Amino acid sequence: MAKKATVYKNFINGQWVACKSGKTFVNVNPADTRDIIGHFQDSGPEDVNAAVKAAKEAYKKWRLVPAPKRGELVMELGLWLKKNKERIARDATREMGKILKETRGDVQEGIDCSLYWAGEGRRQFGETTPSELPNKWAMSVRQPIGVCGLITPWNFPMAIPTWKMMPALVCGNTVVIKPASLTPLSVWNLVKGAEEVGFPSGVINYVTGGGRGVGTPLCDHPDVSLISFTGSTEVGRQINLACAKDFKRVGLEMGGKNAVIVMDDADLDLALEGVLWGAFGTTGQRCTATSRCLVHRKVYDKFLAMLAKRAKALKVGPGLDESTEMGPAVDEGQLNTDLEYVQIAKKEGAKLVCGGKRLTGPKHKNGFFVEPTIFADVTPKMRLFKEEVFGPVLAVVPFRTFEEAVAMQNDCLYGLSGAIYTRDVNNAFTAMRDIHTGLCYINAPTIGAENHLPFGGVKQTGNGHREGGKEALDLFSEWKAIYVDFSGHLQKAQIDTDKIVKVK
Repeated sequence: MAKKATVYKNFINGQWVACKSGKTFVNVNPADTRDIIGHFQDSGPEDVNAAVKAAKEAYKKWRLVPAPKRGELVMELGLWLKKNKERIARDATREMGKILKETRGDVQEGIDCSLYWAGEGRRQFGETTPSELPNKWAMSVRQPIGVCGLITPWNFPMAIPTWKMMPALVCGNTVVIKPASLTPLSVWNLVKGAEEVGFPSGVINYVTGGGRGVGTPLCDHPDVSLISFTGSTEVGRQINLACAKDFKRVGLEMGGKNAVIVMDDADLDLALEGVLWGAFGTTGQRCTATSRCLVHRKVYDKFLAMLAKRAKALKVGPGLDESTEMGPAVDEGQLNTDLEYVQIAKKEGAKLVCGGKRLTGPKHKNGFFVEPTIFADVTPKMRLFKEEVFGPVLAVVPFRTFEEAVAMQNDCLYGLSGAIYTRDVNNAFTAMRDIHTGLCYINAPTIGAENHLPFGGVKQTGNGHREGGKEALDLFSEWKAIYVDFSGHLQKAQIDTDKIVKVK
């Protein structure tokens, strides 16, 4: 007899509760859709209202907890993640498909993020500065914002929720988190850990459901002061417009169409490993994935042949198999998008080098598997050059000069990540200066960000805010300037300054 699937509930005001409608949705394994992971709450506006109300009430006390003490609780949660790392990684692979090596890294990033932000509880530095008037003290301090709505994606179901939650909490905010409907279990694990280590009721609230039922009401709620969103550019645009009417603070991390430049003096073996990992890691389902490979004409044919040979040999299968090198697409919709772009590229004249088909063998027939796909002779006018696929479809493009390569790298609506492989230090430093992206890698792929540095992009990748590193403080806290006048009489700034006796 098949084991009955678990029903998972929302977490509101310290209690695990069903949604008001009583409806649930099914979470399935994309490597084998017969494997039902669980039933999750299909929540609506009433549930969002309850979560926001709890967060608003909890904020009154949480903001007064000293920041170092808030950091200590965040540290405890990071240590809890470390203790449960393998189980959580297996849950993540089961619900979103990427291989165990990657989900272990995903959880490790959550651990690292937690421990980093625990330290920031003692480092929310302001400034003291001289006043222009005598016997007057001037300084700046950070203060929390209020209730933060966190809307997270499915491709990094542990790393990205911690990127948002940990700085929000350490800054003194309370949160309502809406996980992607494809990966609610990973965030359930995170929230369960928060409950076990003792976060006060209402500080962290977890509501599952779709964009219309949960995401839109969260963005529209008058008591939500901030929305932090990671996902598609189109949804991010809608969120930005929805929040504008109430002047909510909004942090957006959206699409990418990232390119690696392979110069003729590059270490081709090193570049090969980097491009393969960047293009086909996480089945290409990263905003930082290498989706364009710009190769110098002098080494184009050789490098293309190297790429094709290795891509054809990649083992595609269920991520829980330790020998698998690439897992499935996350769902049928993403699989269809991958295959649709294969047809678009063919129609526009790109040369299919390898892949391009759905895998339907014995290990693949119940999942959403597609071959690692490479197109050659792609031109800047083609859609495959310009549009984000979010799958294992790599466009290889020839160029003749360094300047041409940089121009093609920047010929994009997005500006998240860029990379170059070269032994020429002058070209390396010029690329660092001229590649117009938020992330830049030298002799490394377009993926591999570390959480103590700012993460985000330019153009239609984001709206200027950054996640990761101390720069995230500027999203999750407000500045307050403070003046203390101990002169004993009224001093008028910019008016009385000319009355001050000059020192001879």
